[in-house]
Amino acid sequence: MMNLDVLIGAETAFMRNRVLFTAAELDVFTRLHHHPASASELANKLALDAHATLKLLDAVAALGFLEKQEDRYHLTDEGSIFSSDHRETLLPWLLHMNKLWGSWSNLTEIVKRGSGRLRQSDPETDQASRRAFIGAMHVVGRGISLEIAEAYDASGFTRLLDIGGASGTYTIAFLRKNPGMTAVLFDLPAVIPMAKERLESEGLLDRVTLVEGDFYRDELPKGCDLVLLSAIIHQNSPEQNVDLYRKAFLAAEPRGTILIRDHVMDASRTRPPAGALFAVNMLVNTQGGDTYTFDEVEAHLEAAGFIDIRLVRNGEKMDCLVEARKPA
Repeated sequence: MMNLDVLIGAETAFMRNRVLFTAAELDVFTRLHHHPASASELANKLALDAHATLKLLDAVAALGFLEKQEDRYHLTDEGSIFSSDHRETLLPWLLHMNKLWGSWSNLTEIVKRGSGRLRQSDPETDQASRRAFIGAMHVVGRGISLEIAEAYDASGFTRLLDIGGASGTYTIAFLRKNPGMTAVLFDLPAVIPMAKERLESEGLLDRVTLVEGDFYRDELPKGCDLVLLSAIIHQNSPEQNVDLYRKAFLAAEPRGTILIRDHVMDASRTRPPAGALFAVNMLVNTQGGDTYTFDEVEAHLEAAGFIDIRLVRNGEKMDCLVEARKPA
């Protein structure tokens, strides 16, 4: 039987998360980074209710992310990483999780009717959300991208095509590991400036060609012998993945390789556990996305023409790798 204290701790985790998400949404951590303040001072600056602000800050302090000295709040080391001014800030990740809070709150209704619904788009909101999402993906991908680039031997390849490469996290990792490699990063027009900014800051812009496009509508750039789909296939339906694999097949050089990084589920679809939860995330946030078993990925790649399909890395945290080859 589960320990009652453990159960209560798990049941109330949403409260701790909600406190953090609200503090992030109000940018409390950045505001207090350089200028500790009282609750009333912060409430005045942010046009908040003073009493409610006091309760929020006390809760954040109780969680260890702030320190309360008399009536003033200071960031702790743990809290400083949520400031936008921190060099390795996790604020974009918190903001992305806050956005998911809304869609996950509809899970009961979605299970009743079958899938998430697309909401009306607002260009300004979409761009802010996209920037937060790209930032969040960079935060979560910084470490794992280095692991992947280290684990996968790409020394025999000369040019990488990073499809949906976002701000270049994986492009950067592969180029750092393989000094003789160049790359093409392909993503939406609104994303390319973010990639340019990050690649320039890393001193790698001269080794990367940036190409605007939408892989759902456009053909992919040709001339690469290694094609990377990193954390892409879970957002797609099986039919969309077959279409994307066919585009990748046409773009790849003869004898070229496609490398897919994502969750790869076991036959029961319950392991890895993070993949099972992520399948629910796709249920509430996409029209047809899912996490896939190796057999499913293999069948979809074969339908697109790829051969020699192998699971070359297994893992628990969306760090599985599937490799396939285009015939000569």
